[in-house]
Amino acid sequence: MKKYSANGRRFIISSFFFIIFLCVLASINEIRFDSFLKFGRCAFSQTTTTNSSATFFLRVNSSSLFPNYEIRILIGILTLPDQYQKRHFLRLIYGTQSPVMGAKVDVKFVFCNLTKEDQKILVALEIMRYDDIIILNCQENMNKGKTYTYFSSLPEIFSVSNIQPYYPPYHYVMKADDDTYIRLENFVESLRPLPREDLYYGYVIPCPSMDPFVHYMSGMGYLVSWDVVEWIKDSDIPKKHLEGPEDKVFGEWLRDGHRARHRYNAKWSMYNFPDPPTRCTHELWPDTIAVHLLKNQQKWIQTLNYFNVTRDLKPSKLYNIP
Repeated sequence: MKKYSANGRRFIISSFFFIIFLCVLASINEIRFDSFLKFGRCAFSQTTTTNSSATFFLRVNSSSLFPNYEIRILIGILTLPDQYQKRHFLRLIYGTQSPVMGAKVDVKFVFCNLTKEDQKILVALEIMRYDDIIILNCQENMNKGKTYTYFSSLPEIFSVSNIQPYYPPYHYVMKADDDTYIRLENFVESLRPLPREDLYYGYVIPCPSMDPFVHYMSGMGYLVSWDVVEWIKDSDIPKKHLEGPEDKVFGEWLRDGHRARHRYNAKWSMYNFPDPPTRCTHELWPDTIAVHLLKNQQKWIQTLNYFNVTRDLKPSKLYNIP
């Protein structure tokens, strides 16, 4: 009888550790079968692992609403509805860049109301496939308020006030041109040490200037913190001054409203393409954040080739690209 009891105890102990092993294995592989989870919770009911598992699943569920990223950035590329090929090209440009650790960078294409029947079909298909388009309630324009409509619409578009009133969906919002190439890793790293409030970031205009507090940031791509976006929506200053070169007008809003006490001049990591050479540019170099004025495919290819963007292409029998 004693021998049987000892064997029985060893069997029970072995079974218990086997159950623990199965549950750990399930958590590693993120198995979600309800019956197995119930089994696992039962097996760990007297340990601290239950609390850890509950915390893990709570974190996963809540992150769908409030992603736990160190930095969240929205890049709005202002373009036109009919620019289908340009958007598909830019999706390749940004979709193949490696994710930046701790950062959420959303790239959206921004244009005004659709006006053609083919747009309603083709743009709808794009949205169904990529979900990366923002259609503003405006008529297409360059310097008559489109930029204002973009920034002022964002607080309502991304409103989560019914859930958590003071949680900004993004720390920063950028307006960018569709002929600008942004290198996301360098871009994010330049933002990490900067303030999250009252920030204005970009390439200072005019070219010789290095003082961001005197003039304004180039329309190639400028960024502000989320509180400035909310100010644009609520203030009467932008509403009374909509027409004119959009980047210059934007800078005047901030000046007249005494906003953006924190400013960052990203020159010369942001610059125009070096051909033709001007005082607004220089040669391509590794520390680049953004290159502007990529007006044709040749300039894009030269830029992408310099940065060796296809270096991670995996070898395969399906293709032979020397």
